[in-house]
Formats: sequence, structure tokens, C-alpha cells
Amino acid sequence: MTATPVQLPLDLGHRQALGRDDFLVAPCNADATAWIDRWPEWKTLVVHGGAGCGKSHLGAVWQAQADANILLPEHLAANRPEDLAGSGGLILDDADWGFSAAPPAFDQAALLHLYNVHLGLGGSVLITASTPPARWSLSLADLGSRLRAIPAVEIGPPDDALLAAVMVKNFADRQLDVGADVIGFLAARLERSFDAQGRAVNALDAEAMAQGRAITVPLARQVLETLA
Repeated sequence: MTATPVQLPLDLGHRQALGRDDFLVAPCNADATAWIDRWPEWKTLVVHGGAGCGKSHLGAVWQAQADANILLPEHLAANRPEDLAGSGGLILDDADWGFSAAPPAFDQAALLHLYNVHLGLGGSVLITASTPPARWSLSLADLGSRLRAIPAVEIGPPDDALLAAVMVKNFADRQLDVGADVIGFLAARLERSFDAQGRAVNALDAEAMAQGRAITVPLARQVLETLA
């Protein structure tokens, strides 16, 4: 008997829809969304929450609104802070990682200088992180005091309706049409977090491609058993 050929999954990536209209507003993220929509009434803001909660999506929304640049540790290493400052927006995404890595990824003295110069020129700063600034490992006291003084808004744990809606969006971002029965099956069995459902969607996408079959409840059951 001839074996059924297995299609090797090619990780070509997918384009995530990150526009304002693509962001799903729910009670857990309503405050953070309202803060983003109120810019430029504010000049500094921290949005924090768990993995996959949507903080980077909100950052992308604000990036488009403010014509902002994302600041990476290597930018500070390769440029003078004065050359990175301006009257526009700056985003520090996953900032607490930049302070907790060993050794710290951010040059804290350079970041403090950039922060002061940028705000002095009328610029705005948005910081996204998993935790609020009070919990970051900051060795420079002046930088710590400034960051802890920034308004911080949390994106809380999602409810079931939002988890299901985000799961539908994640499948749609991959151009996958998945039935309500699959969504209901996954929602009833996955950990109630964006991170868990994101891992499940990734695994289902890869397995469906490898087997050359549609995403169904039996395939979802098989993938969940593998993930467990």
C-alpha cells in the first residue's frame, strides 16, 4: 500500500492585522484603548499585560497615529541619544525584557538622556511591557524614578467571549476559515489566556498544512493532545 505523502509545513509567516479597526475592545482592555485614543493629550504612557494580550497591537495602532519609531537597544548602542530624539513618537516594546536581560539590553544612562531630550523637544513616549515599571530591574535611580512616574494602564485577563473572538481573528490572519464548532471545542479546553490560544492556533495551522487537511474538531483534538 502506498503511503500518503506528508506535506512539509513551510514557515512563511503571516501578516497580522494590526489596524485600529482590527483591535477587539472588551472590558479587559477598554481603559488601555481609551488612553491610546486620547493621545496627544498625554506625552508618556505605559501599557502592560500578559503575553499576547494585545499591547503590541495597541502599540502598532499608536505608531500609526503618532508616526512613531520603535526604539531597540541596538539603536541606542549605535547612535547618540540626541540623534534619536525629536518631536514625534517613540515606542519601547516589551521594555521590561530590555531591563531584565542579562546583561541588560538597554543602556540605561543613554535611555535616560534620550527620554529627557525627546520630551524636551515635545515628543511622546509609549512603553509596552509585561509588568508595570515598579517591578522592573533598574540600576539607574534617576531613570527608575522617571519611568515609575509615568501613567501605567493594565490590560487584564480576557473573558471567554474575547478569547473566542481573538482566536477567530488569529485564524483569519492566516487566511484560515475555521468553523464555530472548532472554536467552541478549543475555547472549552484551552487555558484562559491569549498566549495559550495563540500557541494552539500556530500548532493547528502547522499540522493542517503538514497533513494537507482542513482544521476540524478531530484535528484540534489531536493537536491539543500533542500540546498537552
